[in-house]
Amino acid sequence: MKDKEAISQLNKEWESNTRWTGIKRPYSAQEVLKLRPTLKVEYTLASYTAERMWTQLQQSKPLTALGCLTGNQAIEAVEAGLGAIYCSGWQVAGDNNSAGQMYPDQSLYPVDSVPRLVESINNALVRTDEIHKLQDKTSIDWYVPIIADAEAGFGGNLNAFELMKHLIKAGAAAVHFEDQLSSAKKCGHMGGKVLVSSNEAVNKLVAARLAADILDVPTVIIARTDANAANLITSDHDARDQSFLTGVRSSEGFYYVKAGIEQAINRGLTYASYADLIWCETARPDLAEAEMFAQAIKEQFPDKKLAYNCSPSFNWAANLDEKTLRTFRERLFEMGYCFQFITLAGWHNLNLGMFTLAKSYLKDGMWAYSNFQDQEFSQASQGFRAVKHQAFVGTGYFDAVQNTIMRGESELEALKGSTEADQF
Repeated sequence: MKDKEAISQLNKEWESNTRWTGIKRPYSAQEVLKLRPTLKVEYTLASYTAERMWTQLQQSKPLTALGCLTGNQAIEAVEAGLGAIYCSGWQVAGDNNSAGQMYPDQSLYPVDSVPRLVESINNALVRTDEIHKLQDKTSIDWYVPIIADAEAGFGGNLNAFELMKHLIKAGAAAVHFEDQLSSAKKCGHMGGKVLVSSNEAVNKLVAARLAADILDVPTVIIARTDANAANLITSDHDARDQSFLTGVRSSEGFYYVKAGIEQAINRGLTYASYADLIWCETARPDLAEAEMFAQAIKEQFPDKKLAYNCSPSFNWAANLDEKTLRTFRERLFEMGYCFQFITLAGWHNLNLGMFTLAKSYLKDGMWAYSNFQDQEFSQASQGFRAVKHQAFVGTGYFDAVQNTIMRGESELEALKGSTEADQF
């Protein structure tokens, strides 16, 4: 009877909760419950932020995010007012993966790298919350959604299933999967991309949803298609793909297809029932193309939400004038692109920042660093705290821990008597 009640409750949740309107699950509640462990494990960060993100996506303005490469970058983004963090596989490949290597975006890094960065970012946000709560400062909700890049799933259905679970355990609110072949995966703005069949791509989305259901977390799933630019596919068996086949084979045995927005629309419509948001990777910031894609999806799925990559791979000034750039975000939102993000913002910011400081320091010595420090001071009134780096990372918090242990009699406080306390 207990099992029957649980099945009934889960079915009721899927059928009556508007969160799941239009979402297909080709498996039963009974199958999900059979795959759950006997002990219910709570994934608080993932659940809270997934629910928060879904609420944000209903608002009258777009949810925007910058790709962050470190926990500290994420703190700064939230402090500045952004409502989400993007965790990019490209950035992980380029400078923060568990192999300790610098790679191009071709799924060369270990599969645990993005989950580790998600966990690291969440740890930084938790610490920042602890620091602020100690000071009775609770105006900022530091637990923002982290949108994680699952690439093409690093393999087949089971690989996607396990990666999804790993990302949920790390605290991701949303995860996106793309429809490229994992073993030949490329950055969406590289050549040589190979699509998997529509059926295989759908199955990975199903694997991701099943993983989230087993862990009982309402993770936001984003389906990305690279079909706008990809001109190869692994097989010709799926009827949904056959109208795009050219009849030509590559030297590797793949099938050439007609890349373009029509193929991307076909993929987006195929994925719409299995994902919460649809993302079409594009070659340039083209509002007309974005509108064409959005209209085609909305015609059949009027409530389907869309995502847009405002990529640093585009030369923005070469493509759009200032007036269009200033309203680009809002015009996309009017079309239905409720989540917009700059994938590699952290990587570019980190590199430009260090390069310009190094050039200035080489030329002007400590005068250059003093000027840099003045820039930090000037942002303090806007909420920038990192100029006081000891306090920023939690020295005062651990002083409080030590004093609690020592019943208020500790003489080893780190901030007291520090240069930061004397000079800042």
